[in-house]
Amino acid sequence: MKRFIIHLLVNTVALYAAVAIMNGHGITPQNTNWLSFIWLALIFGLINAILRPILIVLSCPLLILTLGLGTLLINTLLFYLAGLLGTSFGVGFTVDGFLPAFLGALVVSLVSFVLHLTFHSALKSEK
Repeated sequence: MKRFIIHLLVNTVALYAAVAIMNGHGITPQNTNWLSFIWLALIFGLINAILRPILIVLSCPLLILTLGLGTLLINTLLFYLAGLLGTSFGVGFTVDGFLPAFLGALVVSLVSFVLHLTFHSALKSEK
């Protein structure tokens, strides 16, 4: 349970950072309170858990051909879908094009990476 909460909080902070940085540059949030971002992080986590493995398996030849850079496109698509699905629940954000979605997904990836490194010992201790 501790692991789930840490992952949820990491996703919440990462999504908040991406929306805050890209606000006015192609990403427009529906809500800016923390509860909305927690719900959005839950939606984002579910989308990543369900669709990401399927997309990686289906695009395996592309990933091999691009030496893994195709995962950036998958992350962009999942970031866009999280915003779109969150919008239908009133907690998402709208994306105006590919570049804002790509940069938002890049920010989410970088912030998540740094925060997972920070909480690595807490995540490792529960296994």
